[in-house]
Amino acid sequence: MKKPLLEISNLKKHFPVKSGFFGQSKMVHAVDGVDLTIYEGETVSLVGESGCGKSTTGRCILKLIEPSEGKILFQGKDVMAQNNKELRKLRREMQFVFQDPFASLNPRKTIREILMTPLIVHNIETPKERRKMVEEMIEIVGLSKQQLERYPHQFSGGQRQRIGIARALILRPKMIIADEPVSALDVSIQAQILNLMQDLQKEFKLTYLFISHDLSVVRHISDRVAVMYLGKIVEVADKKSLYENPAHPYTKALLSSVPVPDPEHIKERIILQGDLPSPSNPPSGCKFHPRCPIAVEACRTAVPDLLELNFNQHKVSCHLAHDNAESAMKKIVN
Repeated sequence: MKKPLLEISNLKKHFPVKSGFFGQSKMVHAVDGVDLTIYEGETVSLVGESGCGKSTTGRCILKLIEPSEGKILFQGKDVMAQNNKELRKLRREMQFVFQDPFASLNPRKTIREILMTPLIVHNIETPKERRKMVEEMIEIVGLSKQQLERYPHQFSGGQRQRIGIARALILRPKMIIADEPVSALDVSIQAQILNLMQDLQKEFKLTYLFISHDLSVVRHISDRVAVMYLGKIVEVADKKSLYENPAHPYTKALLSSVPVPDPEHIKERIILQGDLPSPSNPPSGCKFHPRCPIAVEACRTAVPDLLELNFNQHKVSCHLAHDNAESAMKKIVN
């Protein structure tokens, strides 16, 4: 059995925001109690609508943003308890690939300098060895040594994302958190980057947390999928179970919106009513109930736990998804 590499428990991030004429302060519940376990060597995708808290979750894991509450264990070490020196060592093992490869690369530095910086910061090897490592890494991601003296603006979007991946890999981490790494790229380039990431995963025995809103991309790269809605994970399952037997009404609605490349195939589309509620004023009970087509009274009053179904470690946060839903709701109402 594979070991858990990353264990997240009740992770929360609340941002104070002032509003109104008198500057009244409100709390935006960006991440509101995320529980997730990622095992060595697998790819877990975190999906959901824009604004649901996916990127904030990824940044909280690396403490690029300070979490408000919760527990994060990486290889058994408590990330929340690490001081700056310890956290720097830990970040050698966990790296981040950003959504916009142009904004994440320093425009004043050559690609050689950009790839060299992590090695210098972590005091890895001699200058001569660093130079060799940089030249090897740029070729691993599909670029040439001759391109190392160029600047970021001299590359295409796909090439810049390859450089971003190379920078993350140069420290030989165990885990990479990729935040929408292909969303800004053309479809043909997306496929190249996804295939590159899968090849690198096999070569370097990497573990991925892949953040995306594109369910077609997620199906291509994932082992397991976690669906997020308004700061909480509502369903987690292996790829096959989730795409063939979605249990949460929100997951079903998301999957119904995925285009099918067959003009003769008629697919029933589930249209959700209303807008995504404000994270500064989330609904009571199940956060999805104002838009849920099958919501009952218990959904409006009680928060459903993320419980396991009867097959393949498929977990869902829905009162109506479990075999004992009727008895559970009676207990809640009473």
